[in-house]
Amino acid sequence: MSTIQHGGTRPSEARIVVTGKDGHGHATVPAAAMTPARMALRRILVPVDFSEPSRKAVHYAKAFAEQFGSRLVLLHVVEPMAYPPDFAVVPLLPPDVEEARTRELRRQLEEIAAGVGTGLLVDTKVILGRPWKGVVEEATATGVDLIVVSTHGYTGFRHALLGSVAEKIVRHAPCPVLVVRDDERDFA
Repeated sequence: MSTIQHGGTRPSEARIVVTGKDGHGHATVPAAAMTPARMALRRILVPVDFSEPSRKAVHYAKAFAEQFGSRLVLLHVVEPMAYPPDFAVVPLLPPDVEEARTRELRRQLEEIAAGVGTGLLVDTKVILGRPWKGVVEEATATGVDLIVVSTHGYTGFRHALLGSVAEKIVRHAPCPVLVVRDDERDFA
C-alpha cells in the first residue's frame, strides 16, 4: 500500500510512502522522482548581446537548466561591419585587430558564464554573422531544445527602423522560443 504525504508547503515536496500490512512505513521517495518528466530540455541556447535584457534571459535559462539538468549554451553573434555602397575605399582592419575584438567578446561571454554558478554545464560560443540567422543556424546544427531570447521591447518607429532580432528568431527557430521582455515581472 502507498500513500502520498505532503511534507512541506510546495507540491514538489510531496513524498510517496510505501507501508506494509501492519501500517508501518517501509520506504519513502519524493513524488517528483516517481513521475516521468513530460518535457526534456537537454540543451538551452541563450543569445547574449551583453545588454541587461540578455542578462535577464540568462537568468531565466539558468532556472530552466537547474530544473531540467540542461546544458546552457551562451552564444554571441558578431555582426560584420557594413559599409554603404558609395563608400569609395573600404578600410581593411588588420587581422590582429579583429582577433583581439573576438578574444575580448569571448572573455566577456566567459565572465557571464562564470556568473551562472557551479553545478551547471555551460558552453560559450562566439560566431560571425547576422544575429538572428546565427542563432537559428546554431540551434539547428546543435539540436537545441529551447531558445531563451531577450527583447528590448521597441515599438512603433524604433521597431520598424531596427527590426526585431527576437521576432526573426521566433519565426525561423527549429524549436520553442521563450521571449523574455525587459519590463515584465520575474518568475525565475
